[in-house]
Amino acid sequence: MIDSSSTPPRPSAPRGKGILRETVETLGLSVLLALGIRTFVAEARYIPSGSMLPTLEINDRLIIDKVSYDFGDPQRGDIVVFRPPDALGQNEAFIKRLVGLPGDVIEVKNGQLYVDNEPQSEPYIAAKPDYQYGPVTVPDDSYLVLGDNRNKSFDSHYWGFLPADHLIGRAVFRFWPPDRLGDLD
Repeated sequence: MIDSSSTPPRPSAPRGKGILRETVETLGLSVLLALGIRTFVAEARYIPSGSMLPTLEINDRLIIDKVSYDFGDPQRGDIVVFRPPDALGQNEAFIKRLVGLPGDVIEVKNGQLYVDNEPQSEPYIAAKPDYQYGPVTVPDDSYLVLGDNRNKSFDSHYWGFLPADHLIGRAVFRFWPPDRLGDLD
């Protein structure tokens, strides 16, 4: 029988290689998680223009929910981020308010938005639209989007319908500036 109290301690394994490997694994996992979350779940975006004034101001920072539309359909009034239609030849994502769902008849007349001949209450717009539009019927697998700054927004009333597969997600939370922090619903 060996008395363990008299056995000399074993020399420990060199720690340098273990620490380096652990650091690389941790950093690699962190990068993969961050990319996975940004690609599939949520991402931060900023507002580069005044097309959504007064709701969103230039340089506001938002969280975009990229998964809710996998479980439910977009709703009228959602603030959506999307890739612009291909015909526009632009790469930067746009942000606008979804006002027309597939099958809706949309018209803007006398400073008022109508959906299926019903005037819409829009307390969030900067000013009444100074243009006439429609009536148009939103096709299947498409949406109609307008900026809250109706008279200064490059939106569906200029370039037409938004294909459903161009949606990136829904703006849900403003995290910057701190004095405007909060939900966008």
